[in-house]
Amino acid sequence: MLILLIRVLFGSYILLLMTRIIGSWFPNFLRTPFMGYVMRLTDPYLNLFRRVIPPIGGALDLSPMLGFLVLQFLEKFLISMLLRY
Repeated sequence: MLILLIRVLFGSYILLLMTRIIGSWFPNFLRTPFMGYVMRLTDPYLNLFRRVIPPIGGALDLSPMLGFLVLQFLEKFLISMLLRY
């Protein structure tokens, strides 16, 4: 049950990150209340990685790739730890 909850939480956050990425391609969509909510939830996390990998040329932001990798690693790590006990 706890493993399912972890998968749902991580999967939901990954979906938010993907929404943030796709939304950034449409400047008018970024100004909607929905995207404002998504940005408030995802930007603090992505800003951690933007310190390590700043946007290239001001437009190409690679921080989501690192963010996805870290989320995948954490999810697998937590689930493996739960399965051990």
